[in-house]
Amino acid sequence: MDPPAVTREHVAKMGWTYAFLSDPGAKAIRSYDLLHAVSPEQQIARPGEFLIDPTGTVRWRDLTEDFRVRVRPESVIEAFDRLTGR
Repeated sequence: MDPPAVTREHVAKMGWTYAFLSDPGAKAIRSYDLLHAVSPEQQIARPGEFLIDPTGTVRWRDLTEDFRVRVRPESVIEAFDRLTGR
């Protein structure tokens, strides 16, 4: 939800080299049901991992209410394997 300039500054500070997107209006965040109200005045994007097929259909997702909790990579690989029949 940060403005692009804030995102660019954070990415540069961390030394990350992959693309980051900014969603200051929270349009994408809302469409994936990721908006989390910290307080009446503050909203953030809650963590979420998705597997999206080439047609744009969400085939698997993992959402959490706790920003410190992330899905384990093995769980994502298992979900991918189940979806693709591997």
